[in-house]
Amino acid sequence: MCGRFVLDVTPDDVARMFDVDGFAPFPPRYNIAPGQPIAVVREEHGRRRLELVRWGLVPGWVKDPSAFPKPINARSETVLEKPTFRGAMRHRRCLIPASGFYEWARQAGGARQPFLIRPSAGGVVGLAGLWEEWVDPDGGIHETGVILTTAANAMMSAIHDRMPAVIPPDRFAAWLDCRHVDGREAAGLVRPVNDDFFTAIAVDTRVNAVKNDDADLTTPAGPAPTPRRAVEEDDRQPRLL
Repeated sequence: MCGRFVLDVTPDDVARMFDVDGFAPFPPRYNIAPGQPIAVVREEHGRRRLELVRWGLVPGWVKDPSAFPKPINARSETVLEKPTFRGAMRHRRCLIPASGFYEWARQAGGARQPFLIRPSAGGVVGLAGLWEEWVDPDGGIHETGVILTTAANAMMSAIHDRMPAVIPPDRFAAWLDCRHVDGREAAGLVRPVNDDFFTAIAVDTRVNAVKNDDADLTTPAGPAPTPRRAVEEDDRQPRLL
């Protein structure tokens, strides 16, 4: 599961890492939430571009987006079976740059502790993503995206049984190449990262409120008890399909 994440580097930094030709500007973000714009890397006519889409997928065939659940995550194991995702998995794959993501876990006594999960080596990773395009009755184009998840590795399983799927740099080209790499082959690129790839740190509960979006959210809040079971950070967030 991934309900909030961080991208605290500049567009220039992302452009260099993902070798993009053009990009939409965006500020550093420390608490990106569902329904907000997210940066995605996608391939168009053989060139990579960095664009902004809204987090919460709406397929083109949806008649009324207000009545659609707008999933923010999709299980990589079943993404080709679900009507909501299978078209995008075949034709509209993308990478979602992230400096880390948040997960919440239930502690002894019932308190919910937020954790920031960041790459142990620092920097930015490319999360497996899909994007879609929905055209409203007036011809307006609305682009949306979703993050793929996979089974948690040993480190992450102490906090949650799922985690965002990370695409290694040497698989970027294959993941983005929807013309020559079909959906089933692309699904084989998704797998849990090594147990030491990410590091989890306890952070302040200020991250619980979407309105808080500052660098202090990523500051370690000191040692925390070992989580007993995971919980979603907000029961009202879009459901996982």
